[in-house]
Amino acid sequence: MTNFSWKVNFQSKKNNARTGTLTTPHGKINTPAFIFCATKGALKSSTTNVAKDNNSQIILSNTYHLMLQPGSDIVAQHGGLHKFLNWNGPMLTDSGGFQIFSLGHGSVADEIKGSSNIKRNNTLLNISEEGSLFKSYVDGSFKLLSPEKSIEIQRNLGADLILVFDECTPFHVDKSYTESSMKRSHRWATRSLNHFNSNIKYKPTFGSAGQQKLYGIVQGGIYDDLREESIDFNLNKIDTFGIAIGGSLGSTKEEMYKVVNFTAPSLGNKHPIHLLGIGDTIDIWNLVKSGIDTFDCVSPTRLARHGSALIKGKLGKKNIKNNEFSNDLSPIDKNCCCSTCKKYSLAYLHHLFKAGELIGLQLITAHNIYFMNELMQIIRDSINNDCLDKAEIDWFS
Repeated sequence: MTNFSWKVNFQSKKNNARTGTLTTPHGKINTPAFIFCATKGALKSSTTNVAKDNNSQIILSNTYHLMLQPGSDIVAQHGGLHKFLNWNGPMLTDSGGFQIFSLGHGSVADEIKGSSNIKRNNTLLNISEEGSLFKSYVDGSFKLLSPEKSIEIQRNLGADLILVFDECTPFHVDKSYTESSMKRSHRWATRSLNHFNSNIKYKPTFGSAGQQKLYGIVQGGIYDDLREESIDFNLNKIDTFGIAIGGSLGSTKEEMYKVVNFTAPSLGNKHPIHLLGIGDTIDIWNLVKSGIDTFDCVSPTRLARHGSALIKGKLGKKNIKNNEFSNDLSPIDKNCCCSTCKKYSLAYLHHLFKAGELIGLQLITAHNIYFMNELMQIIRDSINNDCLDKAEIDWFS
């Protein structure tokens, strides 16, 4: 069985951008890389075969959703998520901590859009030292997700890379709450690591599909001193394979860039660095310069379901549902080599959406997946050639 390893292959002399190789038992990941979200064990409007055919390296599933339906024991009986999804490649699962955030406060996208009037969802009942108590959206039953429970579920799910349990605080809470939440997340991280190293259903550090590696999470909101404390905790107080950057990234893109640019370079080269929940192309171009190795976000497949195809340039996307495309015989992008652009016109895709034909969602999803992987390949090549800034200008021109 292939062991885990992490290696930085090239470090830019102009910024903190780097390329690397993240090796797992289910394959290698060339970084920087984008992780596609199969949140409930399925890529929206796509199969794993389509994802693989369009050069995807790694996908993600969610602990919270899969614990509720179908239950992690069912996944374990299949031999883990890889067989359950028919995906013979690396996988990551988040810990369920983000759902504490989204149930109570909204999404990261809401944060960056500055939606400060988000109301708490009443399915989140309580956050305590023990864990998060919430009401299942599946059957209304009460559930407690704790660090130990999160690790047990992630062992059953069997992803190669798993995360410690944390709370992701929103930007509109004060520094006092952010600090207390961060310290609790640190205690939860220690409990997660201890349980990960314990001999329970599987032998230590193993899940249903084989060996696993654990990521810590840096918290601290928008506060530099709290981020410094959390960086020190992750580097010196716990021993994990990778480190993710989580918590509130602020209410604007400028705040997000500041937080990430402060945090990522301080984490060094020993660990692969993952940025949770961010995937806009402009953000990826900016944040690889901070040293981010992997990104995840639902946006490429979500945009496709709403009729938006990703494109190069400042506009960033085309809304296929717009009437301007009803007679357009050209593809989404004449320079794109995806199967959708090779075989179908904008007029046909527009027709599919107007007619409510589901194949339209699938075709644009395939394009968006290919697009994101092509973007990451261009970024990797430009980092290796130390011309990232020029490549970015060319991309958006």
